[in-house]
Amino acid sequence: MSKIADLFKVEGYGVAVTGGASGIGLGYAEAMASNGARVTLLDVNAERVAAEVKRLAEAGMDVRGAVVDVTDHKALDAAIDEAAQTYGKLDVVFANAGIDPGVGFVGAWAGAARPRLEEGMIENYADERWQRVIDINLTGVFATVRAAARHMRPRKSGRIIVTTSLADVRIEPAIGAAYMAAKAGAAIFARNMALELAAYGVNVNAISPGYIITNIGDGHALNPEEQKAVAKMVPQHRVGWPRDFYGIALFLASHASDYITGQEIVVDGGWGLGFAD
Repeated sequence: MSKIADLFKVEGYGVAVTGGASGIGLGYAEAMASNGARVTLLDVNAERVAAEVKRLAEAGMDVRGAVVDVTDHKALDAAIDEAAQTYGKLDVVFANAGIDPGVGFVGAWAGAARPRLEEGMIENYADERWQRVIDINLTGVFATVRAAARHMRPRKSGRIIVTTSLADVRIEPAIGAAYMAAKAGAAIFARNMALELAAYGVNVNAISPGYIITNIGDGHALNPEEQKAVAKMVPQHRVGWPRDFYGIALFLASHASDYITGQEIVVDGGWGLGFAD
């Protein structure tokens, strides 16, 4: 009988992570690479890609990187094709790249006033702002999943993990219309893809983060005062960090989750784990 730990093995897996050079994506990449997977970081920030690949490689991990904007679908296809060719297979893809919703995001989490900021109200919501959030947070997920499926379906094996958000079920007026719409759309899309790809041995699930400390939105979450305000709102009185995703990333990427597809698993700072249907 195999040890339970064997279920979580990802050694030798070929992995690609969009938005992989910082924040939650980097957490996914570290979880995979530190457990023996071969990981490609895909990110729009060339400086961070170089720095994180160097750091992880010096720590003995098998990591490479490519500078890719998920709105450039031809470049994204080429980068994922190259990762699959390099590894001889593509076992896991994290469709993670995203941007924050802009004005009003912090107010939705911290403080009693719950301000409805003028800049976030629908009558003043600019086309450009809407389109950029949709292009990256939703259409970028579509393009990533499509590229991954091209490699996984013929092999009848693979895991696709989409980063959604608690914002797709926790409605807050200050968060921003495009952000909630994109994340809700990504969650529904992941379920659709789970149904389409299940017969081909490809599992598709989503991780739905709550308030996590990253550098998104110019790093507003790095403010200690903001962290304290948010921590007061959750039962464990703590905020979330990218390292909190190590376990769930390994679970969904490995054989431990063979029986799960089409699920959105909530990781909400101090709230813990739950399933959103």
